[in-house]
Amino acid sequence: MMECGVMHSVHLAGLDLNQLPVLAVLLETRHVTRAAQRLGLSQSATSHALARLREVFGDPLLVRGPDGLVLTQRAEVLQTRLREALEQLHGAIGPPAPFDPARAERTFSVAAADYLEIELAPLLLRRTRVEAPGVQLWFRAFGDDAISNLADGTLDLLISPPRPELDRAGLRTRQLFEDNFVSLVRRGHPALKRRWTPELFAELPHAFVAPRGRPGGAVDIALGKLGLQRKVVLATPHFLVAPLVIAESDLVLTIPRRMAVALEGRLGLVQVEPPVELPNFSVAMFWHERTHAEAAHVWLRDAVVAASEVKGPAARRRPRRRR
Repeated sequence: MMECGVMHSVHLAGLDLNQLPVLAVLLETRHVTRAAQRLGLSQSATSHALARLREVFGDPLLVRGPDGLVLTQRAEVLQTRLREALEQLHGAIGPPAPFDPARAERTFSVAAADYLEIELAPLLLRRTRVEAPGVQLWFRAFGDDAISNLADGTLDLLISPPRPELDRAGLRTRQLFEDNFVSLVRRGHPALKRRWTPELFAELPHAFVAPRGRPGGAVDIALGKLGLQRKVVLATPHFLVAPLVIAESDLVLTIPRRMAVALEGRLGLVQVEPPVELPNFSVAMFWHERTHAEAAHVWLRDAVVAASEVKGPAARRRPRRRR
């Protein structure tokens, strides 16, 4: 016979967790037959489950009263705690809650070069203000810690041309668009009256954007193949600084075409096709496997894809040829 006055210690190793929902229904209905019907079990199976639970908890749990079965003192404590535990368990292992942009209150952290922010940030902001007014976008520079930040969750998305260090396990990627290079000079630049040859191009004073502070780029490689070398008189790590300098000088700046389109009209600049063969390049977004299936991140990536596909009439305008 069970001794009800002795507290019985329960070890999870000896507890079949599948029996906890059975226990919850038994404690709620206080009736074996009704519990069996709700659970879709036979009365015999439910009775056996109750017997096993009594053994595990060292308590009868349900005893006869004047009007049917009643809960023991231990069962009354269990009922409240069990309901809360099962709710938490269902929340932990059940499907994640759907992401509702209209009601979401959260911040996304996106790393990108400033020239990509110029193009994508206004379009993303336009979408979030309509679809997700509670969402905040925090753009940050692409640093050496970006990959580890994707893994630890402090960074949600990285937008960049593909790089060798980004080709690693745990990262997913999707190409957003392709771009190429174009040169910019101020309107009225003396070289606009001349035929642009590789030799003239190399002789002109250049500005160079070096995000990591290192010399050499696509223009230098192309000129080097022709035995030429350009003169860089200004180098800056910031894409947004160089065009402002170009607008007030006779320097030449070669940058991604989509950025040139965004800035030429505002700063009074003119696009010129470089007289050397420069490669196209792609821009992609990168994210960590750990966030791949999360609904909020899926929404963010879809928004970035939509923003990258928007092109105004200016983006289709071809630069001048100075041949």
